[in-house]
Amino acid sequence: MVQATALPRNEAGIEAAISVLKQQFGEQLQTGQAIREQHGHTTTWITNQAPDAVVFPTSTAEVAAIVKTCAKYGVPVIPFGTGTSLEGHVNAPAGGICVDMMRMDQILAVHAEDLDVVVQPGVTREQLNTFLRDQGLFFPIDPGANASLGGMAATRASGTNAVRYGTMKDNVLALEVVMADGEVIRTAQRAKKSSAGYDLTRLMVGSEGTLGLMTEITLRLQGIPEAIRSARCSFRTVDDACRAVMMTIQYGIPIARMELLDEMSVAAANSYSKLSLPETPLLLLEFHGSDASVVEQSETFAAIADEFGGFDIEATSSAEERNKLWQARHDMYWACMQIRPGAKGISTDVCVPISKLAECVGATQQKAEDLGLVAPIVGHVGDGNFHSLVLVDMESAEERQKADEFISWLNDLAISLDGTCTGEHGIGQGKRPYLQKELGAATRYMAAIKAALDPDDILNPGKILADKG
Repeated sequence: MVQATALPRNEAGIEAAISVLKQQFGEQLQTGQAIREQHGHTTTWITNQAPDAVVFPTSTAEVAAIVKTCAKYGVPVIPFGTGTSLEGHVNAPAGGICVDMMRMDQILAVHAEDLDVVVQPGVTREQLNTFLRDQGLFFPIDPGANASLGGMAATRASGTNAVRYGTMKDNVLALEVVMADGEVIRTAQRAKKSSAGYDLTRLMVGSEGTLGLMTEITLRLQGIPEAIRSARCSFRTVDDACRAVMMTIQYGIPIARMELLDEMSVAAANSYSKLSLPETPLLLLEFHGSDASVVEQSETFAAIADEFGGFDIEATSSAEERNKLWQARHDMYWACMQIRPGAKGISTDVCVPISKLAECVGATQQKAEDLGLVAPIVGHVGDGNFHSLVLVDMESAEERQKADEFISWLNDLAISLDGTCTGEHGIGQGKRPYLQKELGAATRYMAAIKAALDPDDILNPGKILADKG
């Protein structure tokens, strides 16, 4: 089990900051134990480290006031969205003030003619797409959970549509950010491209709250496709499925989604979502375009899949059938948890070049088997990104040790294959040991940026980079 390191606490500063903020925010500030623990890390096995208080701002001005007070007293500030991150991002290892953004949930402006929208950070992706639906627009980044857009930007989220539409770094045009001293800046305008100065937008996207607190986000939008067609195809082995993925990408088919489920995940989906799929490795795909083009794309994929032994291929444009299939994919966490009731699910992700995908997935399955671990695999394999959900009996010290060994081994394997220790979960606390292995001396320059923008280390301390000293 990952024991999150506690950092030195500024007891006097925390007490003073809470006193001042209580006068400013009244009931918007809460210090009850239950609510504080809810705002520590809860979604995996990293130790929960609760903040000392939680504040619920409703505007940029209020966020700036919170940060200014915390800067004055040297108190940590931890931003919080929906709490669905997986690597300890919202823990408070030095205590401090959690800034819960979920009351900042306004869609501020839709520029349909420019295909962009301005939102506050507490807006969720489902909320935004429901709002946009009658305008023929949608926001494509879909990490599965109904995450807040602020949290998605902070962790550089990705998801099922990334193979066609990119990740959050490709879809954030501009940000309003409260910096470590409480100053409010804008990183860019709404123009689709710019050569004006350093790209502060992309610097902030993926910074996990360590460089600033996002209070407005300008996002790219897409038109809802004329036609959408989904397909599924089973394979005898994961290796065959991965090779079909590689050929499909190399062939240039503009896939919108391409998801892999290994045989264990398919069996779980059948049980949980009442499906009747062959319990062998499965690819789920989605094609966007015109009526004619989506049929052509699905037929081209079927021909490729046939070369690699694909079978039980079915394609549909029925919204009901498509939604049933993709809902099963989005329910995979809960489906896999049913494999071993009472176990804790430890979700980890890596990403490798497409040419290394088959090797990496196959080796991962074998390693889990060798260690005697139950670890179903699903993945956004059009990008070379996959997830392993290790189901661990937390009462067993031996199993916990094996899970640690497995996760460490998988991160090292991905890095050795010119990949990354995280394709979309982020570094947080859990993956910090592997960032240095992956990027080496580059982490010193990250630390220099952090020191320049947050010299007192009050913004989400203990995340991404190694602790000072």
